[in-house]
Amino acid sequence: MADEPSSLRHGAGTVPNNPRSRSGLTRRRRAPIELVTAPAACATCNTELAPGLLACPGCHALVHSDRLKAFATEAEEAERQGEHSLAMSRWREALQLLPSNSTQYHHVAAKVEALAALPAAPAATPHAHRSWLGRSAAGIVGLVVLLLTKGKFLLAGLLKLPTLLSMLAAFGVYWTMWGWRFALGLVGTIYVHEMGHVAMLVRYGIKASPPMFVPGLGAYVRLHQHLPSRAQDARVGLAGPVWGLGAGVACLAIGRLTGSASWLAIAKVTALLNLFNLIPVWQLDGARAFSALSTVERWVVVLIVVAAWLVTRQGLLVLLALVCAWQAWRRNDQHRDAGALGWYGFLVLALAWLMTVDVPVGM
Repeated sequence: MADEPSSLRHGAGTVPNNPRSRSGLTRRRRAPIELVTAPAACATCNTELAPGLLACPGCHALVHSDRLKAFATEAEEAERQGEHSLAMSRWREALQLLPSNSTQYHHVAAKVEALAALPAAPAATPHAHRSWLGRSAAGIVGLVVLLLTKGKFLLAGLLKLPTLLSMLAAFGVYWTMWGWRFALGLVGTIYVHEMGHVAMLVRYGIKASPPMFVPGLGAYVRLHQHLPSRAQDARVGLAGPVWGLGAGVACLAIGRLTGSASWLAIAKVTALLNLFNLIPVWQLDGARAFSALSTVERWVVVLIVVAAWLVTRQGLLVLLALVCAWQAWRRNDQHRDAGALGWYGFLVLALAWLMTVDVPVGM
């Protein structure tokens, strides 16, 4: 067809009978298709279609060919406009409607990887400070790191009702335990951590839920699509602690300028929570990062953690070193990711330093 997008022309909308898989992406389980209703019969040969089929068993035509053409058109237009995140999002939606053994699937998956490798778009020029910021010089200094370029993004997340309601519930629990000032700061830094994950998911065009708070346990973001590579998974995992570190440093700056013990305590606890998240087990952020590291790189992490402990004597680093050593010893992995290693090591050192902050008692 003349108007068919170029990226879906391979095979004229059909699936080859015995394609050879060349992409490592096909070995990963794909996310379930959401809110997609398949036709009852094939539009080409009128063969009855069972629910969930992506290709006709009779003529091998793609079941969702019209939706695929629409996704491809939107993605190619987004690419021409330089909107790489939107393009990746549309291509990923197309992947969910393509059989994983088809030529089209591998072609679209390759486009997603190519787009993910492109550098992020430059941040927009920050707007002038709002008048309320001028009321407190300490507030300006503390918030400038995050709000100059990310303020609009952070505020947009608060417009999600599930996020706002769960945040208020967590705030209420922490208020009863430690007072409203500490509770407000703690909820704020946890929110910034989670929005770090969201920002990186947006960068890769991955659909996810808004942050949800679980009082007493923190918060989480649920992915609606699977990340196609270890490198992307690691960067999504590390983005939370990176943003959390920024929030902790902002709290430290406010505490230093105002002499407030509450802000210093928030900075210290923020560092502790983010460092705890770097433990490479279960669904913690450190597990995502470690999945991208080779065995040698994991032992390098162990050495970094031990060095951080020798300097700061923070007890949590002992636990972190033991778990990292266990993960390095238990399996041999040759996959390397120097970028993930660098960010992980930097976070360990920076968060360990932030945990050494002295919090005056009785202020």
